Amino acid sequence: MFLSIFDVFKIGVGPSSSHTVGPMVAAARFLQLLREGREVVPGAGTLARLGCSLHGSLAFTGKGHATDRAVTLGFAGFLPAEFDPIAAEAALADIEARGTVSPDGLGALHYRQSEDLQFDYDNALPLHANGMVLSAYDTSGNLYARETYYSTGGGFVLTAAEMAGNEVTAEEPSAPYPFKNASGMLEMARRSGKSIAEMKRENELHHMSREALESGLAKVWTVMNSSIERGLATGGILPGGLSFRRRAKAIHESLIAERGTNLAAPHTVNDWISVYAIAVNEENAAGGQVVTAPTNGAAGVLPAVLRYYLDHVPTARAEMVEPFLLTAAAIGGLIKANASISGAEVGCQGEVGSASAMAAAGLCAVLGGTPQQIENAAEIALEHHLGMTCDPVKGLVQAPCIERNGLGAIKAVSAASLSLRGDGVHLVSLDACVETMRQTGVDMSHKYKETSLGGLAVNVPEC
Repeated sequence: MFLSIFDVFKIGVGPSSSHTVGPMVAAARFLQLLREGREVVPGAGTLARLGCSLHGSLAFTGKGHATDRAVTLGFAGFLPAEFDPIAAEAALADIEARGTVSPDGLGALHYRQSEDLQFDYDNALPLHANGMVLSAYDTSGNLYARETYYSTGGGFVLTAAEMAGNEVTAEEPSAPYPFKNASGMLEMARRSGKSIAEMKRENELHHMSREALESGLAKVWTVMNSSIERGLATGGILPGGLSFRRRAKAIHESLIAERGTNLAAPHTVNDWISVYAIAVNEENAAGGQVVTAPTNGAAGVLPAVLRYYLDHVPTARAEMVEPFLLTAAAIGGLIKANASISGAEVGCQGEVGSASAMAAAGLCAVLGGTPQQIENAAEIALEHHLGMTCDPVKGLVQAPCIERNGLGAIKAVSAASLSLRGDGVHLVSLDACVETMRQTGVDMSHKYKETSLGGLAVNVPEC
């Protein structure tokens, strides 16, 4: 599977790409399977009821990540990229009251979230930590159709059969620059004389028109920047029961007040970087619209670094948004293809670590870095997230997730700066670092992979 920039950057809804966006997409896919009459059990009667069971990490942290709501809304026809939160709340209340959903083309089907969706904590599915089984039944209660889906991070969804035969590739073999790893990417850049962004752009144009690419990139940045602005303007308490106070608005107001005074220390720029990231992840935690970059849990890192570049770097130019995003997507594709971006699979090193590497590469590129320096920037950022666990308190994408995005963004800026001070020659390659992340994820206890069974999740009181 070729990873387009629009696979890496998906417009979706919070709080989680793997636990909210993915399950909503899976429900939509299952409805389409039913419309097409595929996988119907021989001899089944008339379609009458829907059901779902959540497994592994989707079970353990599904309530905190709104997975149950996402499945229900998916059955009701909602899609992440077109999500309307007001309509969603009304639909959820109506479904629970009536006990039915009415997806297009299938009529009224019995479904009540409290009865027909189960959290199965005891039976993990074999191919990925984020597993779910969607079922349909006939009027006699007999099985009508069933499919297993895996939400593999960043909003990617695969069936069990697709998992078995799927090979993710950073770039398609028939594309002009089909690099599968960082060393191949650097060699192609050396031979062609092109930048990483230029190669990624030509690969994208192998699949879509120039207009589609440019308009899509513009929309991605518009949504990213809008999530920053909403987060900076909104106060209050985040949902979920932790009484977690939104901080971005107050921090931003204090930073604005310090402008033009002698109160701001040089390191205050770190607070600007952090507040942009915190704003996005507070929006994500509140169920707002964000862009996977490469996941929802890490959605604030890259927008924060890009906003830092545009607002705080004197030489910044708006036309550099495209090469920033293209470069970052190339790095994200390499990590996804050769390791993982899923917190449930490798811990938060795969989410915030990957996001930091992508952002570092993008910033290094727009500051004039060579391909070698860009690869070095990505490696520095990822290396210093190795081993980071995913241990959300109460299964919510709030603590430590929100602040962690701020620190991931600061690390990305530091990594880009350090790489630009060198010539790109360094000891640890990005490929070695990505493989180390994969191996570390394999060795990591499941308690620290988005199950809320270890770490901060068990050592911080929930109220």
